[in-house]
Amino acid sequence: MLREKTVSTRDASDPQPFLRLRELLRALFPHLFAASVEEDFDGSLLLCWKGSGTAQPFLFMNHHDVVEAQDGWTHPPFSGEVFGGQLWGRGTLDTKGGLWAMLQAGEELAAAGFVPARDIYFESSCNEETTFEGASAIARALEERGIRFEMILDEGGMIVDEPIGGAKGRFAMIGLGERSCVDLLFTARGSGGHASAPETDTPLVRLGQFMAEADKQAVFPAEISSPIREMLRRLSPTVSGALGFVFAHPDFSAPILRRVMPRTSPTARALCQTTIAFTMASGSEGRNVIPAEASVVGNMRCSHHQGGEDSIRAIRELAAKYGIETTVLDGGCSSGISDYRSPVFARMEKAVEQHFPGVIPCPYIMTGASDARAFGSLSDNIYHFLPFTISEAQMESIHGIDENVDVSALAPAVDFYKTLMKE
Repeated sequence: MLREKTVSTRDASDPQPFLRLRELLRALFPHLFAASVEEDFDGSLLLCWKGSGTAQPFLFMNHHDVVEAQDGWTHPPFSGEVFGGQLWGRGTLDTKGGLWAMLQAGEELAAAGFVPARDIYFESSCNEETTFEGASAIARALEERGIRFEMILDEGGMIVDEPIGGAKGRFAMIGLGERSCVDLLFTARGSGGHASAPETDTPLVRLGQFMAEADKQAVFPAEISSPIREMLRRLSPTVSGALGFVFAHPDFSAPILRRVMPRTSPTARALCQTTIAFTMASGSEGRNVIPAEASVVGNMRCSHHQGGEDSIRAIRELAAKYGIETTVLDGGCSSGISDYRSPVFARMEKAVEQHFPGVIPCPYIMTGASDARAFGSLSDNIYHFLPFTISEAQMESIHGIDENVDVSALAPAVDFYKTLMKE
């Protein structure tokens, strides 16, 4: 699966690797495909494995498109090499590895003659990394059919050591929701001219001033939401000293946490407030030409407590202070927050404890984005968890160089999925 270069782009992705991968999936998981109804949504896959009962179905999600691989890999990014106890390649963690594990779980059960007690759906989109169109089309079709799911499980948190500094333990980080993702264009205009006699406050200067102030994130208030408070409570037994007390009593300590967490780390900041990152810029094409118009693109991830509209309003007001126009390129898709006290979450906790002894299940808010945000109207229980045990270096390899997963992490992930499917 890793050897098929299913790189999605916003322009025109090469369709051949995607077609070959679909044929490969049928060959790798013949019993599951034979027991399921397969549907194609312009390259995105939906399987329905019919069950014997009428309970609400489960939906297992991952995606098979990947981002491009830059130079500098120790092992070729599309080789699927096994070396040093790791499987190397683009997509091992994001998320062909997860796709393989959930389909392998279904394949092993189907090959043994197992029939699920409810319908089980499998979804894998071909453009999660770019346009998000595949998941959106599948979600619309399922909604038109009146289908609701008892549980939707997509990519997200994994099993990690010390998710926050000082938490000395191993935790299964299960996302309860995700921040909405908004793309914004900020444009500054001026008179332009020759660089030999520059005016002050040119477009690029004002954009720089704006970005420097926005980078402080002061326009986005911090809040310690209910899921984050529960996350801190579960982390607290592994945290020593005063910080352990603060984590164990987040309701009492909320004023302190609102001040401290945004300064602790980029991840901690992302858990408790809206953030914005500036990703693209344009100006003049001449080294000695002051642009009459310059722009930057900001990718904003909106917290649940501030929301998309208020977050956009706040950054728009800051941009206006510098005479900068704000255009919403993509308003994003909001995600709800599922309940960590639900029976479905309890099933996942039980499965974690069964297959990963000593690992503590821990809810959190996912800082990235996933296809599951298209399915918000289809279930009250949408969770984000890929049952792989990974290191900090492996986490950093996602979308980076040398993406890999331990071979020893693969079989327990399959068993985790099988346990949920047998519920």
